[in-house]
Amino acid sequence: MARPPLHGSVIVPDWHETVEGKEYLACILRKNRRREFGLLERPVLPPSVAIDTASYKIFVSGKSGVGKTALVAKLAGLEVPVVHHETTGIQTTVVFWPAKLKASDRVVMFRFEFWDCGESALKKFDHMLPACKENADAFLFLFSFTDRASFEDLPGQLTRIASEAPGVVKVVIGSKFDQYMHTDVPERDLTAFRQTWELPLLRVKSVPGRRLADGRTLDGRAGLADTAHVLNGLAEQLWHQDQVAAGLLPSSPENAPG
Repeated sequence: MARPPLHGSVIVPDWHETVEGKEYLACILRKNRRREFGLLERPVLPPSVAIDTASYKIFVSGKSGVGKTALVAKLAGLEVPVVHHETTGIQTTVVFWPAKLKASDRVVMFRFEFWDCGESALKKFDHMLPACKENADAFLFLFSFTDRASFEDLPGQLTRIASEAPGVVKVVIGSKFDQYMHTDVPERDLTAFRQTWELPLLRVKSVPGRRLADGRTLDGRAGLADTAHVLNGLAEQLWHQDQVAAGLLPSSPENAPG
């Protein structure tokens, strides 16, 4: 697999905050609320801003309770469950995200199809994990900054899930980063992990999403701003991997993160 690209080398990081970016974001918002999309639905763009769509299947992996379902809900602009409940079976969620490519100045609509399965279901039913891994383009490996065991479980997950999938993008995400003052995972351990595995590592907070003036409805635009670094990060890794696989980019040490 190609070395992960440097952050901001593939996707324009703050493009979504520009006037042009907001025009594209309007197709996934309705009156500042996020639109929900089913498996067969897609945003409708005016002909003047029609763009190509790049679709990816992403399997979300991690110990029970680290925040897999909460992360997907935040990325989709949905309510995050207040009380933890083990996910039963496989839950799929579609998230659309427009992004501008740095090299070509071209805008692409990324379609992320997240597959989330509870740890108990994976252990109980042998067919669950193969179904989640089949044709996957990326694996997200989650740990919680407040759960040391979930961090120590990462090498085992990487070996068990990704060892036979060299061409699949792998991204590590640390949840509950806003509780970093009480972390069980110090920065030196993260540094050692990155040096060993050479994988991109993102961080997300567990604070509730911001609300609109009615105090009840989630602010869709604010939610996108809070999760843009994750969506851009996924788009960057996946697009880069596709370009390397197509022979359009070299897989070289120069692309390694600093």
